[in-house]
Amino acid sequence: MGSNDYLNNYFMPTVYSTSRQYTPEQYADVLVSQYTQQLRILYNNGARKVALMGVGQVGCSPNELAQQSSDGVTCVARINGAIEIFNRKLVELVDQFNTLPGAHFTYINAYGIFQDIIRSPGANGLTELTKGCCGVGRNNGQVTCLPFQTPCANRNEYLFWDAFHPTEAANILVGRRAYSAAQPSDVHPVDLQTLARL
Repeated sequence: MGSNDYLNNYFMPTVYSTSRQYTPEQYADVLVSQYTQQLRILYNNGARKVALMGVGQVGCSPNELAQQSSDGVTCVARINGAIEIFNRKLVELVDQFNTLPGAHFTYINAYGIFQDIIRSPGANGLTELTKGCCGVGRNNGQVTCLPFQTPCANRNEYLFWDAFHPTEAANILVGRRAYSAAQPSDVHPVDLQTLARL
């Protein structure tokens, strides 16, 4: 949840005015307020075990590297900084919901897991972190994968499938750590296998 609010809204100032209306802190507050309303509806309709997936490092996507990184390799700090603000507020939201009767909410730190994958790509079987497996232009990130375009042959070695989306290999890595946390920072307060047993 949330990546499109940043990619396709806040960080598109020529199309949307949100980045002129709100600071990153204010925008995160607006998003979390709306998210809270939706989660209350779920809770009021009986949802008791809920996992909130944090937003990943959007500033490291091939699209952002192609458009806003001077070298096409260095992640865009101002984008990732805004994402970190939103994710911190999601952790607070989990703590807030966990005060409700019977509620068992947890936060999955996709941002931190993604960061670990980038730090040790070889340990995770990845060789390409900055380019999409399928796309057009710088980093294969200026235009996303087009119909009938031939993707890379070694997609299991790529972090990104296209300009924005992780590959199946990357999603499996994140999913494994969400289900069974490799580090305490992967989740707050529990991983998905623990949540399922509560």
